[in-house]
Amino acid sequence: MAERPARRAPKAHLGQVVHTEQLTPHMRRVILGGPGLAAFEAGTCTDHYVKLLFTPEGKSYSEPVDVAALRESLPREQWPVTRTYTVRAFDPATRELTLDFVIHGDSEGVAGPWALRAVPGDTLCMLGPGGAYAPEPAADWHLLAGDESALPAIAAALEALPDGARAHAFVEVADPAEEQKITSAADVVWLHRGERPVGEALVAAVRGLDFPAGTPQVFVHGEAHFVKELRRHLRLEREIPRESLSISGYWRLGHNEDGWQASKREWNAAVEQEQENR
Repeated sequence: MAERPARRAPKAHLGQVVHTEQLTPHMRRVILGGPGLAAFEAGTCTDHYVKLLFTPEGKSYSEPVDVAALRESLPREQWPVTRTYTVRAFDPATRELTLDFVIHGDSEGVAGPWALRAVPGDTLCMLGPGGAYAPEPAADWHLLAGDESALPAIAAALEALPDGARAHAFVEVADPAEEQKITSAADVVWLHRGERPVGEALVAAVRGLDFPAGTPQVFVHGEAHFVKELRRHLRLEREIPRESLSISGYWRLGHNEDGWQASKREWNAAVEQEQENR
């Protein structure tokens, strides 16, 4: 058997805060630029993501961070904290990268408090980008569904749809104040969670949709439990082929990213096995 080629280490980039903006009460935009993004490239996917590296309190590294070297030389508690964020936009002319952060409070989490306090001149190291999904012009129609964590990718996808493309998009947010303007001709339905569990409204909306004729290209991302429900519905009840689906849990209720990433592969394998057995 031929050996697999060695996996290439993701590139490290150093962004400098250029501008910040409070989009909604719980969503803050940070635009990064500077010479450290000279080699950054994005644009082939609408779900491009970067791994942001946050320095533990009281620790400093040379920038841009060499993660592999740090992990070889430092104990785990001194490694940078990694958080994954979708690229909302990247301008290759200005080399400016736009990231949108969900803010849960001024002290909850790692990335949110950083974004809340970020000012022009601050720096942030990142790895990437990765990504796999973009709207396929030849698709019969498009279905997109997600919560706040998936909103940047959904917005980017809707803005990238070719003229005349048919699409249904469902975005669940806490309340009307969290809605955002998206420049797209697509039918965007905003669902307000209120006191209901995350994703309950999304599952009901997708289940209740009168599917147009043809096979959709599907993008469903967000909290892992509702993603699991919609995966089952779309694969088993709607019989949409696997190759037409981009479905994944960005996060899981009750877990931070470290805990979720550690268990994500096992969770996904269990979901796949459960659905294969039905």
